[in-house]
Amino acid sequence: MHSRSPASRTGRPRSAAADAAILAATREALVELGWSKLSLGDVAARAGVAKTTIYRRWPGKNELVVDAVAELFDELELPDRGSLAADIEGVVLQFATILALPEARSGLMAVVAEATRDEALRERIRASVVDRQKRLVLEGRARAQARGELPAEPDPASSARTVDLIFDMVAGAVVHRTLVSAEPADEEWVRRFTRVLLHGLGSQGPQGAST
Repeated sequence: MHSRSPASRTGRPRSAAADAAILAATREALVELGWSKLSLGDVAARAGVAKTTIYRRWPGKNELVVDAVAELFDELELPDRGSLAADIEGVVLQFATILALPEARSGLMAVVAEATRDEALRERIRASVVDRQKRLVLEGRARAQARGELPAEPDPASSARTVDLIFDMVAGAVVHRTLVSAEPADEEWVRRFTRVLLHGLGSQGPQGAST
């Protein structure tokens, strides 16, 4: 697992081992108890630390859950399968697998709901999850450009907007499919989604409609 420090926290130097234990205990509690019954006292007991240790690192339950879930997404890697389409399929399947985990599903849904009335929490989700995972789009696009599959985009502002759009399209589709529609993002769905992402609706002719 990547040893990333949770975003947007300052203060005294922290024990990486304590952070890891607290975040792992949070995910364990999400599986066993769900978000509504999860408490910082229970997390502290599971992690073998004092509750004050958690409060020195996280301002509250919502922020703790964001960082615990963010660590799961840090496990995402962009595979090199030889083509842009195959690379996208590989990372989308990983993403769907993570979203199928009960700790990711319950934690993400809960903090997104809480963030509708908490701007600071929205910013934390953006920094800890969204912005960190845009690395995958940057890596995939650079690899595809090196292969000659995509043209270079020299304008930095336009390039950043493109990265945002690609991320929104991929993450939005997979989250909606798995968490809202509660349908499987299996290999067939991922293949069809990738085709539409790369080629648009024009790729869905009679052959595409039958698959």
